[in-house]
Amino acid sequence: MSLPQLAVYRHDRRKRALITLSGEIDLESALLVRAALDGCLRDDMRTIDVDLTPVTFCDCSGLNTFLHAAQQITVAGGTLRLHHPPPMLALIVGVAGCGFLLLGLPFGHVPPSLVDAPAAAAQAPPRRPHRSVPLAPVVSGDVR
Repeated sequence: MSLPQLAVYRHDRRKRALITLSGEIDLESALLVRAALDGCLRDDMRTIDVDLTPVTFCDCSGLNTFLHAAQQITVAGGTLRLHHPPPMLALIVGVAGCGFLLLGLPFGHVPPSLVDAPAAAAQAPPRRPHRSVPLAPVVSGDVR
């Protein structure tokens, strides 16, 4: 097992915590994020801000971790806010429609980058797949 490529920093001020994440958030490193956020709850933090400026990648396991923490923190009477999410996470949050939970956006708000993306995609010429080897159908269990 390799070490996660994620660093977690925490700074507390009264009942407020700032968690700064640096690196990549994926299935493995999401456990570190969950532990940090759970620690804030155990320490009775009521406002948790997560700075994602130095995060280079975050997939849906990261989003799941943030949604779980937001639920736990809300039940405890607190708030969780993500700040400066990387583009992939912003896209996932927009598609999932949960920006109001994590980013402090009004309910139903769609970030401008998501509004413009379908129009730009419609205007762009169709892309040809780049394949050096033609694909052949494979039946389950058939190895060539």
